[in-house]
Amino acid sequence: MPGLLVIAHAPLASALRAVAEHVYPDCAASLTVLDVSADMPIEQVEAQAAALLARMGTPEALILTDVFGATPCNVAQRLADGVRVKVVTGVNVPMLWRSLCYAREPLDSLVARALAGATQGAMQVSPARPQNQAQNPSDPDEKSHDHDQQ
Repeated sequence: MPGLLVIAHAPLASALRAVAEHVYPDCAASLTVLDVSADMPIEQVEAQAAALLARMGTPEALILTDVFGATPCNVAQRLADGVRVKVVTGVNVPMLWRSLCYAREPLDSLVARALAGATQGAMQVSPARPQNQAQNPSDPDEKSHDHDQQ
């Protein structure tokens, strides 16, 4: 089972962990997070992330980061070998939940699940429109549904 590590700008990684534990309370064993504060040197971030990966004790890991090209992603790319440790950027709640739900799958499958969760979880939602249903005047019970107050 691959380990899951979220590296993101503070406080996003911890917030994602809290959201994950809300839905999957037993996820603590498979989810590790690292919040990157604005004043952390990249060497410190990399050392902490490497230590967290080592502490996971899994031969494979998926690292989820928030923004491509930013420090969390750059560190993850340094730690990834593309075979045993892979990186997916643009982490969001659907991606994380999908990753946790399928955490027992092989790493390549887990990457595909994470990407599917992210893309399928992002959509435009329009406000609900009131339904304008015509009344049927020939229905004898129709009058009983009127709730006119006088």
